[in-house]
Amino acid sequence: MKRRETGPSPNEIFNVELYSRENAKTHRTSAYEILDGRNPPLIIRRGDPFYIGLHFRKPYDAERDKIRMEYMFGPRPQLGKGTLIYLPVTSKREFTKEKSKWDARMHNVEGNVVTVQVHIPANVAVGIWKLRISTKQQGSRNIKSFDVRERIYVLFNPWCKEDAVYLANEEWRREYVLNDVGKIYIGSHSKPKGRKWIYGQFTGTVLPAVMFMMDKTNLDYAARANPVKVVRAVAAMVNSHDDNGLLVGNWSGSYELGTPPWQWTGSSAVLEQYLRTNGEPVKFGQCWVFAGVTTTVCKALGISARTVSNFVSAHDTDDSLTVDKFFDKEGETISDVNSDSIWNFHVWTDCWMSRPDLPPGYGGWQVIDATPQETSDGLYRTGPTSIESVRRGEINFPYDAPFVFSEVNADVVHWQLDERSTLGWKKIKTNKYHVGRKLMTKRSGIDDNSPGGLGDAEDITDLYKFKEGTEEERMAVLNAARIGGLSFLFELPEPGKEDVDFDLKDITGVLIGQPFFIMVEMVNRSPYPRTITLVINTNSVYYTGILARKVKRDRQIYLLQPGQRELVRLRIAPEEYLDKLVDYSMMKIYAVATVKETQQTWSEEDDFLIEKPPIYLGIRGQPVVGQPFGLEIKFTNPLQRYLTDCKYTIEGPGLTRPVQVRIRDIGPQETVVHVEKLVPRKPGPRNIVVVFHSRELHDVIGSKAIEVFG
Repeated sequence: MKRRETGPSPNEIFNVELYSRENAKTHRTSAYEILDGRNPPLIIRRGDPFYIGLHFRKPYDAERDKIRMEYMFGPRPQLGKGTLIYLPVTSKREFTKEKSKWDARMHNVEGNVVTVQVHIPANVAVGIWKLRISTKQQGSRNIKSFDVRERIYVLFNPWCKEDAVYLANEEWRREYVLNDVGKIYIGSHSKPKGRKWIYGQFTGTVLPAVMFMMDKTNLDYAARANPVKVVRAVAAMVNSHDDNGLLVGNWSGSYELGTPPWQWTGSSAVLEQYLRTNGEPVKFGQCWVFAGVTTTVCKALGISARTVSNFVSAHDTDDSLTVDKFFDKEGETISDVNSDSIWNFHVWTDCWMSRPDLPPGYGGWQVIDATPQETSDGLYRTGPTSIESVRRGEINFPYDAPFVFSEVNADVVHWQLDERSTLGWKKIKTNKYHVGRKLMTKRSGIDDNSPGGLGDAEDITDLYKFKEGTEEERMAVLNAARIGGLSFLFELPEPGKEDVDFDLKDITGVLIGQPFFIMVEMVNRSPYPRTITLVINTNSVYYTGILARKVKRDRQIYLLQPGQRELVRLRIAPEEYLDKLVDYSMMKIYAVATVKETQQTWSEEDDFLIEKPPIYLGIRGQPVVGQPFGLEIKFTNPLQRYLTDCKYTIEGPGLTRPVQVRIRDIGPQETVVHVEKLVPRKPGPRNIVVVFHSRELHDVIGSKAIEVFG
């Protein structure tokens, strides 16, 4: 309590009731678990009114007792900056100010207790506010103040039309704001698979961790009120590469100093560790972990967000809008010409907001990407980028539109060493339809819990790009090239006469431990014999497109008679590839052919996933709040070798926080069953995710939806 001046003693306030749980119901924030403890904070969404109760020492007298609320934001609140709000409480029973202003009205007076309703504008800063109540008597300068201990969390409000993040579709709001479990799609474009991800935006200390992270961005008050600036800061802070942010990226395959990316089951463990260590960056993440955590942060802040996977994603390092791959005369890849790469998949976050900084029509879904690929305004981050600007090829709009455009639209150009060319290279192939093969996100309102299930996937490719091969798609690419001054790259002539057809067959459905075949079909359409040199390179590959280890190289010469069709089959045995697999068990095939008589050159590439068996989950007993039940975990070793140092990571909101359980070594092709006891904390539909990992086999996933009874 503070005494500021002498004079008649004011009617002193001794308690302020924030009605945290009651306000949470109307503000759709009841799911935040920090409301479950004693003295819970107030969690509200801007733009909607809330109630507080003032408890006086003596009965309230409207003529005598004067009340002023002081709302404070940040370490040094100031009236002129909007971080200090003086809000008198009078006897008026209705709001009288416009919606863009703070306002208060007397709701009820009952003896010593005054209930006040407060209107908070939809354009205030999002973060932690503090509240002080000052009272005095009419005409007196003797003021006493009561500082409310509990924090007030103010969030964005997608239910409020006046908020820049307003989203009209209620089903979308349930999915993209309130759903705490989602799906991230990984793998290859020909064989994608869904991986459950626990967003956990309502879990324990997630909201305090998000606010702790936001305070480190040093955004000023105006920026903290602007979702464009907030998500741009989030994209920078979720990675730690230049600002001591949340996650350390690691694509090396060596994770001894931290947690392997594939071992995370959700975002909450990452955020909780960051808060617990006072901001020590968490090890390790990769793009889908960065995206999953970014989506969690946005949801926690009240911004509609979805995780998007782009299959065959270009990383254009030189802003050419092309991804250039180089080969020597023998068809071997040359890797030191540039750093362009094709990721088998790349994952980012879409968030929904208006864009008053852009022309009309470019609001709605915006790309943000925390994966540290390229810098933007000096920090590793991408976005927010309007997906409509990407679709139209309008790459001059902020932020980072050229980079995102290339990720989904870049032409893949193959060059071969040619000393006779003025460039030193000849263009042997331009693939206009290779990049951005498929963009997927979880469909709202649908859940598929089958292993790797795609029943809940939504193909949103058409939102990012016109259909491949259409005039509109080529016009968008050429428009982007024109804006970027790069048209010349798209006008270089390609080699001419081609009379031999080649086709590299897609490879799908290879179970780990089984052999597979690479097949190339060749057809001689000329009336003359053709001599063909065919080189096939097989490599394990990181999902970023970086070659890891060479598995096999085959070079053969074939003589095709006129009209002859030849199918080349190259067998890859398990013992040739098993010990060379890296994260996510992806393979890359390069095939290059040269026709001796015409100098026709052909090249093609393919990537595919070596598949792993699922984990089967079952329930023993009926899940009831406060009572233990058994989670049955069943797994079969697919390999002809022992699995050692075996562990399960288990997570389920309302069921268990992320835990690791060690189990014994598993013999070759052995089936093991483990039962883990869980005690549910909350009733209703719940999801649980389990990831198996060992020294010899990792990233094996299972998930299950269950109903918990109250």
